[in-house]
Amino acid sequence: MKYERLDHTVLTVNDIDATIDFYTRVLGMEVVTFSMLVNDRKALRFGDSKINLHEVGKEIQPTAQNPGSGTEHLCFIVSDPIEEVIAHLEAQNAVIEDGPVVRIGVLGPINSVYVRDPDGNLLELSNPVED
Repeated sequence: MKYERLDHTVLTVNDIDATIDFYTRVLGMEVVTFSMLVNDRKALRFGDSKINLHEVGKEIQPTAQNPGSGTEHLCFIVSDPIEEVIAHLEAQNAVIEDGPVVRIGVLGPINSVYVRDPDGNLLELSNPVED
C-alpha cells in the first residue's frame, strides 16, 4: 500500500461551538458544514485536510473504541514564522504550554510551540528547521 496523505482525523469534543470558536479564531481554520449521512455535521478545514467533530455521547458510527475529549495530540506544520505564531497566540490569550522547542517531525527537525484547545487536546504548531 502506498500512502499519499492523511485526509482527516476526528476529534470528540464536549462543546462543538466552543471548539469551532477556538480553531477558527485562534488557529485560523475554516468551519465547514456537511450533511452526507447526518445533517449539519461540522468540520474544520485547513489546507487539504480536515478535522471532523463529534460531540461526546453523539459520536457518528463507526468511531474509535474509546472516544473521549482531550485525548489527542495533533501537530500542524504552519507556514507563518514561529515568532508570528507565538505573537498571534498571545494576542488571542492562548496559553503557550511549551516552546519554542525543537522536536523531530516526519521530514526532520521542527520548531514547535504547544497550546491546548477547550477540551485539553494538545496542539503542536511547527515550522520545519532549515539546514
